[in-house]
Amino acid sequence: MARGVIDLEGMRAPEAEAIRALAPDRSLPFHINKIGHVVLKVRDVRRSAEFYTRVLGFKVSDVYPDTMMPGKMVFMRCNADHHGVALVGGAKGDSSGSEMHHMAFEVSTLAEVIRARDHLRAHGVKIEFEGRRRAGAQVAVEFRDPDGHWLEIYWGLDQVGPDGKIRPPGEWRECFSLDDAVRDAPPGQDTSGV
Repeated sequence: MARGVIDLEGMRAPEAEAIRALAPDRSLPFHINKIGHVVLKVRDVRRSAEFYTRVLGFKVSDVYPDTMMPGKMVFMRCNADHHGVALVGGAKGDSSGSEMHHMAFEVSTLAEVIRARDHLRAHGVKIEFEGRRRAGAQVAVEFRDPDGHWLEIYWGLDQVGPDGKIRPPGEWRECFSLDDAVRDAPPGQDTSGV
């Protein structure tokens, strides 16, 4: 991902505008409430389950043996939903990241993002990014699980109200450290509590 680049001309190009203009069909007979869960292929189910429970704090809900799912399957939760992440064994190697870029987990406070970064470092997890991205303005720490899946723990994602207005690019504050993200907050994001 290009760092520090805000290509306003490219963001206003006809192709980008055409994509931005896409809207749900008003006649859809259903409404999706939330993104429910992600199922990841992993090489070693136990190793990955240990990472997601011991390092990230997920709880195991159920486990399928090989007789129910070749490679085994572990269902894990971080809230009242039965599972938010499930792991299926049998991956031939590390994730190439070619199909899914990353998966993100929200925390309630900015202080939790900072504590998560410190906790990940203490567990020898390589940090890929920390700070604030551009669109969405969330403050985050990004890292990889044992199979190379790119993960993010974040706080402060912009919310879009009923009027559909989003933060304009002129208010984005991309930062490449958590300290800078705290110091250089965009309008309306309160980082003073850290």
